[in-house]
Amino acid sequence: MSELIDNNRKWAARKVSQDPEFFSRLANQQNPEYLWIGCSDSRVPANQITGLAPGEVFVHRNVANLVVQTDFNLLSVLQFAVDVLKVRHVIVCGHYNCGGVKAAMDNARFGLIDNWLRHIQNIQRRGKASLDGLDPALAADRLCEMNVVANAENVARTTIVQDAWLRGQKLDIHSWIYRLDTGLISSLRNAIKDDASVPAEGELWTGPA
Repeated sequence: MSELIDNNRKWAARKVSQDPEFFSRLANQQNPEYLWIGCSDSRVPANQITGLAPGEVFVHRNVANLVVQTDFNLLSVLQFAVDVLKVRHVIVCGHYNCGGVKAAMDNARFGLIDNWLRHIQNIQRRGKASLDGLDPALAADRLCEMNVVANAENVARTTIVQDAWLRGQKLDIHSWIYRLDTGLISSLRNAIKDDASVPAEGELWTGPA
């Protein structure tokens, strides 16, 4: 633990040497343009992989980047980001080789988290016809993608986002996925920009057309 504190001291000293006003500016404002909803996986840090500095992205992370309508932790973050910070973009970013998605596919039992992963299994069941014909590795990749898109749609269907659009607030919702072995992000489909572009309930994105 002392190593982490020492690393922090060195990092802070480097920042001040590069920009003496960095921390005073950061302490006096938070004005991010982006809300990042990502996976808790330690290999997918939002700021680093997007090249953004502290203060430029508001972040919520959970296992397998899920957006559940009864998750008041996530909804509180979303409401603060949209209504108070006035973010312009909400990014749902998953990643290939996601342990949560693989556990859901394998129907593995880990305890309490099994209930959380049911949300992914629901997507898997709905997309069974498109997944069954794929090689297992490709099927896992595709389910990671489907999970991202489904949860971006869940963001769009929240009352928070719906109300923002009703009052004319510009807010785009993006479906991104990150590849661990290349460090590259891909956009899975066009951003959802308004209520008219939200897919109908029951539709399931199963991959690029």
